[in-house]
Amino acid sequence: MPFKPITTKKSSVSKRGQDKRDKKKKNDGEDLISIEEERVYREGTVAIRDLVAPSAFRVESNFIQLGDIFLRTVYVISYPRYIAIGWSTPILNLNVTMDVSMFFYPVTSAIILKQLKKKVGALQAQLSADAEKGAPRDPMRETALRDIEQLRDDLTQGIEHFFQFAFYVTVYSKDMKELDQLTEDLENIFGSRLIYTKNVLFQAEQGFTSTVPLAMDEIMVSFNMNSSPIASSFPFMSSELTSDDGILYGINRHNNSLILFDRFSLQNANMMVFATSGAGKSYSVKLEVLRSLMMGIEIIVIDPEMEYLHLAEAVGGTYVNISLAAESKVNPFDLPRPVGQQISTEDIIRSAVITVKGLLRIMFDSITAKEDSVLDRALLETYAKKDITPSSDLSTVEPPIMQDLLDVLEGLDGAENLALKLRKYTDGTFSGLFNSPTNVKVNNQLVVFSVRDLEDELRPMAVYSLVNYIWNIVRSEQKKRLLIIDEAWWLMQHEDSAKFIYALVKRARKYYLGVTTITQDVNDFLGSQYGKAIVTNSALQLLLRQSPASVDIVQKTFMLTEGEKYLLLEGAVGEGIFFAGLKHAAIKVVASYTEDQLITSDPKQLLEIEQAKKDFEREVAGT
Repeated sequence: MPFKPITTKKSSVSKRGQDKRDKKKKNDGEDLISIEEERVYREGTVAIRDLVAPSAFRVESNFIQLGDIFLRTVYVISYPRYIAIGWSTPILNLNVTMDVSMFFYPVTSAIILKQLKKKVGALQAQLSADAEKGAPRDPMRETALRDIEQLRDDLTQGIEHFFQFAFYVTVYSKDMKELDQLTEDLENIFGSRLIYTKNVLFQAEQGFTSTVPLAMDEIMVSFNMNSSPIASSFPFMSSELTSDDGILYGINRHNNSLILFDRFSLQNANMMVFATSGAGKSYSVKLEVLRSLMMGIEIIVIDPEMEYLHLAEAVGGTYVNISLAAESKVNPFDLPRPVGQQISTEDIIRSAVITVKGLLRIMFDSITAKEDSVLDRALLETYAKKDITPSSDLSTVEPPIMQDLLDVLEGLDGAENLALKLRKYTDGTFSGLFNSPTNVKVNNQLVVFSVRDLEDELRPMAVYSLVNYIWNIVRSEQKKRLLIIDEAWWLMQHEDSAKFIYALVKRARKYYLGVTTITQDVNDFLGSQYGKAIVTNSALQLLLRQSPASVDIVQKTFMLTEGEKYLLLEGAVGEGIFFAGLKHAAIKVVASYTEDQLITSDPKQLLEIEQAKKDFEREVAGT
């Protein structure tokens, strides 16, 4: 049997090891080449950070300049013993550009309990020493001891947890003077809550880095806190608009909560709706009308485009068509009939004269001071002609009509021109509108007045007369009511009608009335001093999508941030901002399928509904 030396095996093993080493070197070389190739490739690519990062910035001792923008970071160093829920809300609601960062560092309970035990021992020793010396009690030490003992119990039972909490704010400005003012305002707001802050000093770059969305805390200035006060720092308090009573207006887009609100719970029940055409303003208001009817609220609507007809028919409401040839008439000379109120009959007559004179100014376009005086006298004589005097019983009198005023004017010196202008409304083309007694009945929970079939020239007069008629009803009997005035910008075109609507909105609260004014012509409405006053006297405001031409005046009027401005420019149908008192939130109006079928204004959808109704009627007739 031949002998085989062992060296042969060793030689084979050595060769395999060498192969492995050579292969490893080859792989390492290939990896190095790949890394180098990756580096060369990345030098020619653009990342998101390259797009958003400034080309350069200047770092000073307490601020940074990014191009033309100056910024400074403020950090909190101390908190009071108690802080209220939502203490950061005034900061977050400031109409300035800012970045806010909060850092939470959990601390092990065992470490804190050990430190608190030492602190309790020191406080008890100090209190005992003071008692032995006969020194007066120290309330501050006693309070601190009680707080520590309570915290020890909560930490041991797991009720509370312990954190180190850091709060940083970086503000931006276009010049240094404004930046200094913003910083001072922040310090004052914090200081009013006994929260003390400092500005970054020789840490401007670290402060900026700590507030950009990189989750990097380079300042590292934190404060010891347990869970409860940290929970009160939750920054989204202003977005909550849910109450126990009221109706559903929509979904809160911030947190998907429900926006439930009772408009009669505010200082007034008035509402202002601004939106461009097709943004869903009528849809939103009709949804509120439908849900308010279920709460037992009476509703009166002035409808310029016959959009509420389908809704009125569905709920059994009264739909009144006001036109030159229509049978329904409203007399502008009507008087309120007070029920259970001590109101002077003379005051009611004088108020009626002023209101009718406002209508006549719109009808005549312009009148001189002499003609105004003649009209005043003629109106008083017109009422007196029907035995309506300060000593009359208003519950039994019959109001005059426009023909009675014409008869009086024809018998007065200097009233020839006025009589000539008025004859068009008694004998001429427009004679069917104001020259008849009122024959409209409003004893229904929903009453809709349609002015669609009126000429544009007559619409402001008709709406003015209708609002006056409704106001007389409201003053005669107090109930919880809503008055919806669609396309209210018609009334802002004339000073008398604008003044009348402003007075109505201002006094509505005393008669348990909420007035909703809707307009798509924002510039005309807010360009009037009375339009701005109506907005001020409306506790609720709903802003839906706006046109680029009007969004700037809306932003200025409602003090919106840039983000809220773009939300109004880019929002979908039914999306916008809902204001209720001092709170506001982004809203999305949502309706159920059945509600949508009743309130839709989409012509295509209305045709489908009408066709489905006809098909059903034919099927019923065939059976």
